[in-house]
Amino acid sequence: MVLALPGAFTPTCSSKHLPGFVAKYHELIDRGIDEVYCLSVNDAFVMFQWSKHLNITNVKMLPDGNGEFTRAMGMLVKKDNVGFGSRSWRYSMIVDDKKIIKIFSEPGQIDNCPDDPFTVSDVDTLLDYLEQYS
Repeated sequence: MVLALPGAFTPTCSSKHLPGFVAKYHELIDRGIDEVYCLSVNDAFVMFQWSKHLNITNVKMLPDGNGEFTRAMGMLVKKDNVGFGSRSWRYSMIVDDKKIIKIFSEPGQIDNCPDDPFTVSDVDTLLDYLEQYS
């Protein structure tokens, strides 16, 4: 499974989104998830330092430095209004053998979104889905 977020060291990403998946990593594994990946439009050095800062050991960090994967997913948005440039829209997804099984994308995807929605891409929403459909 993949969680994608706007940026390393940013408030919601660092205090809620990624930590939620870290805290419930073993629950995800117990429900059939093989690996948990965290994707962000940041370079590999930033992602590495962020994982060290948060003491991440189980979640694998995926840098998308140029935003190419994020663009191909249709999830690249401008965040110029907060000085970030282009970043990923916040979402999580279950992937099986390169096929997206379910995606939990935050509502209201637009460039320069005035807020930072975090309502459906959280670990509990994903765990609830796994409980219902697995």
